[in-house]
Amino acid sequence: MALTRNFKHTVVERVERDPQFAMALLDEAATLFLSGEPETARLILRDLVNATIGFEQLAELTEKPSKSLHRMLSPRGNPSMDNLAAIFGAVRHWLKVAFEVHTIKAA
Repeated sequence: MALTRNFKHTVVERVERDPQFAMALLDEAATLFLSGEPETARLILRDLVNATIGFEQLAELTEKPSKSLHRMLSPRGNPSMDNLAAIFGAVRHWLKVAFEVHTIKAA
């Protein structure tokens, strides 16, 4: 029988071991949102929140109920742009990172 690990635990351990991984997850979530893949972006952002700030702390920083934040970042969540901006802002602040936007001309 093969041994398996819970993916969420793996993400938490990797973020604790490698802060650059947390920043890469945030970058990937932002890139996916901007590239029209919001479902995957929400899931990555949810895993990042679980591995770093936690939903209770995120609720305090965004002044949104924790339960609502869980729903927003669920596979079928539908957060408004204001809520997404608040979530990204709180996580960005927690990780102490800034975004740089680069555009690439489409072929």
